[in-house]
Order: sequence, then structure tokens, then C-alpha cells
Amino acid sequence: MIRPKRLYLYEEVLLLALRNEKGTIASGFAEYAVAGAVLAELLLEGRIAVEDAKKQLVTLRNLQPIDDPIVDECMRRMAAGRKRASLKTWLGRLAGIKDLRHKVARRLCDRGILRADEDKVLLLFTRRVYPEINPAPEREIVERVRAAVFTDEPRLEPRTVVLISLAHGADLLGENFGRRTVRSRKKRIEQIVNGELTGKATKEVIAACQAAVTVAVMVPVIVAATSN
Repeated sequence: MIRPKRLYLYEEVLLLALRNEKGTIASGFAEYAVAGAVLAELLLEGRIAVEDAKKQLVTLRNLQPIDDPIVDECMRRMAAGRKRASLKTWLGRLAGIKDLRHKVARRLCDRGILRADEDKVLLLFTRRVYPEINPAPEREIVERVRAAVFTDEPRLEPRTVVLISLAHGADLLGENFGRRTVRSRKKRIEQIVNGELTGKATKEVIAACQAAVTVAVMVPVIVAATSN
């Protein structure tokens, strides 16, 4: 079993999206949030960069693995691309990885945080679920987000800013703290999402991450609209 250490952004996003006791996903577009989190992770780690603000083309800077199966698989796919693509294109490709959410959930099972299980829907269909067996990591995430959103701390660390942006875009803040409570902190959340609470040194990276987050939020909306 892999002992819990620092979780990656995509793992934190999935923990916020899981209904703890049932082990089901709260967000209907979890794959896009996870893919956005992976792209943000690669930006924060300096593995990729976004050039040309208008086209948002992704450039690979460092293909050294970071020793995480999900992130490294995504990086290999990006390295195998025949030409540069935009954030939007890569988000769609990574979100389309077969069983992406289950791969992430199994990673969290390996860490001893979730348990893989099955249940019946309408007594007919079997589905894979992942009840939480170690609530401590998610509690830490929730408290970190709570401290950032519900206080007026003037500076936040970049990973927390990106996580809150992803969670806000996927409506996971409302799922975890209550929509009315979250609405009362609308101005503060806007400050966080706009990157106003990070240091100058990370401003450029955060801006690129925010572009990935924006794409991760908008693509599912477009998909849903065109499929109706």
C-alpha cells in the first residue's frame, strides 16, 4: 500500500467530488476537472508552458517523469503528439483517457484513502464505487480550502489557488460547503480565481493554470449544450 504523502491536484479534486459514504462522483464532468488538474500540475512543475496567449499553445519543457502514474501517462501522451496543440485540445484528449476517473480512484485506493467496491443500481446494473476509508486527507483539503475562502488571508500558495479555481468551476465548493454559504463569499472567491492573492513570482504560472481551469470548466458546458 502506498502511504499517503502529498496528494496531487487531480487526487484532491476527485476527493472533493466523491460522496464519501456512497463513493460516487458528485460532478458529472469529473474527467474534465481531473484533466484540468493534471495540466495545472504540469504547469506548476515546469513540465509544460503555455505560449501565445490567444491560441494557448502548449510547449513541452521537461519530459522527466515525476514518478506518478497518472501525470506521467498524460505527459507521455503529450510527448507523443505530432505537433503542438492548445490547452483546449489537450484537455479533451486527457479527459478522454479510458476510465480516467477510475484510474484516479484506484490510485487513491493504493494510498489507503478509498476502497474499491461495487453496488447495484435499480437492482440491475453494477457500478464501481469508492467509499472513503481514511477521511484525514480529505479533511485536510477541506480545511485548507475553508481557510482560504472563509478568511481574508492576503496571500495564498499557488496550489491552493488552482485547487479552489477547479473546485469552483466544477461546483464542488457548493457541494462541500453549501451553496448559500459559498455565495456569501463570492467576492473572495473571485479574488482567488482571478489570481489576485498570489505572489508576483508565481503570477505567470497561475495565469497559465487559470487558462487550463477555464477550459476545464467551459468544455463540459459546450459538450452538454451540443448534445441536447
